[in-house]
Amino acid sequence: MVSVNSTMLALGTRAPDFTLPDPRGQLWRLEEHAADRPVLVAFICNHCPYVKHIGHELARATRRWLDIGVGVVGINSNDVDTHPDDAPDKMLMTAAEYAWPFPYLIDDDQSVARAYRAACTPDFFLFDDGHRLVYRGQFDDSRPRSDVPVTGADLEAAVQAVREGREPPADQRPSMGCNIKWKPGNEPDYFG
Repeated sequence: MVSVNSTMLALGTRAPDFTLPDPRGQLWRLEEHAADRPVLVAFICNHCPYVKHIGHELARATRRWLDIGVGVVGINSNDVDTHPDDAPDKMLMTAAEYAWPFPYLIDDDQSVARAYRAACTPDFFLFDDGHRLVYRGQFDDSRPRSDVPVTGADLEAAVQAVREGREPPADQRPSMGCNIKWKPGNEPDYFG
């Protein structure tokens, strides 16, 4: 397991649109899924201990956020040839295990991860109703094997600020997790 921090994409960046399939083949387009409302784009995967660590709380939090009108989408960008535990059929099992209420999509060519400058799993990007980036960073301070409870406090504060028309807190700490498993020759140049 290689742990890395998120790249902290510049605030104000417009959400790159995408159309991706879920494991059953249904296509999801960001601009249709979350038109004119805030949206959270979460880069996650099945096997990562950091994602597993927050999996149940992520489900509870995203149910609340969906109920108040925030769109949520999860994206798996890992190379399934080298990491078969992240294959689409296992995505269905993972989403069911945690009862994730959001579409969990496949970024097979990794172009969406590159467009968002995603670096790790989990990596969170919250956009306002104009789809401008207002938060990028950690779910909370908890990590696997830590005594810190999983609360989602950092991302919760950002979501609530957006829903109330306020700026999210300026103190945004990078997410930390397993590096995205890039396909050979597909490694992005934004880490240098």
